[in-house]
Amino acid sequence: MLAKAPNVFVSGASRGIGLAVALRLAKAGANVTIAAKTATPHPKLPGTIYTAAEEVEKAGGKALPLLLDIRNADAIAEAMEQTAARFGGIDIVINNASAISLTTSDKTSVKTYDLMDSINARGTFMVSKFAVPHLLKSASAGRNPHILSFAPPLVGNLTPEAFGSATVYAMAKFGMSLATLGLAGELRGKVGVNEAIRLIAGEAGRQTSRDPTIMADAAFAMLSKPGATYTGNFEIDELFLRRELGFDSKKLASYGICKFAELHEDLYIPQWIRDDVKALRDADPTTPGT
Repeated sequence: MLAKAPNVFVSGASRGIGLAVALRLAKAGANVTIAAKTATPHPKLPGTIYTAAEEVEKAGGKALPLLLDIRNADAIAEAMEQTAARFGGIDIVINNASAISLTTSDKTSVKTYDLMDSINARGTFMVSKFAVPHLLKSASAGRNPHILSFAPPLVGNLTPEAFGSATVYAMAKFGMSLATLGLAGELRGKVGVNEAIRLIAGEAGRQTSRDPTIMADAAFAMLSKPGATYTGNFEIDELFLRRELGFDSKKLASYGICKFAELHEDLYIPQWIRDDVKALRDADPTTPGT
């Protein structure tokens, strides 16, 4: 289970899934560092580190807004020290920050390559790396530490078909998955290192999406598991919620903003996941049409 008033560091937490996870943890009394690059309002995207911090406080947690570019390793190290100093340690790290450009290699500039690699693969590793000493202290104190990253599963995705449509983005995104796999091995028995991905896309404005709170609910349940034994897992939000918490299609439909059957699948969902989801939906009497 979660430690009492867990100390949480969330990258990319000013909006979307990162903010949703921060708010879910805040409801449990968490102390949350909101680490992101947005300090002033964006013309097209909602939220800043300060508005997110206000929401965390209103939800019942304590917040530390930190302006952070995770391409800067020194800044990451300093952010971890600030978090530990403010809250008395770090128990949970959420790697949510990500950069995306779905282009083929001939249309991907060197600048774009460097951006995606430094935020996705390198950024996830560096955030985790500088958090590890604090997480090991958390483990020694029996506070159930975790690292949770939002990236796709390796199984079923290491194929030319999966990577070929956006080679550089795939390299950067699956770099996050490889970091999870390696750190799970390094920290086994002490820190839970796991990953989750949404089954259904959730970009702002898309009318065939799910609310990011589905990922927040899945993340909260994952972080409540004993990290000493629950590690190295790559979860899919719908499959996890069905199998671990007993959610049915009626409950899952509450996260959607369109008809259940019209939801739009996210990137890097291999066939085995589609098969598992179909089997569970077909066996569920609350699924429309069954």
